[in-house]
Amino acid sequence: MRSLICRSEGETEACARDFAKELTDCDVVYLVGDLGAGKTTFARGLARGLGAVAREVASPTFAILHEYAAPGGAVVMRHLDLYRLADRASELEILGLPAAVAGVPVAVEWPGEAIRAALPPTVQVSIAAESGDARRISIDRTPP
Repeated sequence: MRSLICRSEGETEACARDFAKELTDCDVVYLVGDLGAGKTTFARGLARGLGAVAREVASPTFAILHEYAAPGGAVVMRHLDLYRLADRASELEILGLPAAVAGVPVAVEWPGEAIRAALPPTVQVSIAAESGDARRISIDRTPP
């Protein structure tokens, strides 16, 4: 497990951009933290680190799923925000998960028990507020 302190949104995004170089097409990254902790900022860094075009990377809270593509159009990352789901397996089936997110790295905000069973993580990123704007980011890769 790695742990570091990021003192700004820019540092959090840079940390994620660097970490993105370690991701594979089958990685499922759970982003865990309180509301406003920086999960979406980390996801933005991942997308940019994977080569996504520089459009705004925002929380897919209302869309549930966003895809981010490289300049040629190839999808490089999928980003799920499951905050609004009731965490039932039936909802995941309606969304077509986990099949709908196969083939590229996936970042998941607010993973409930149903998604944890259907789409187990290979990486968990925990983000916790420290003093001021600082965040403690812990990255834990699950053994294969």
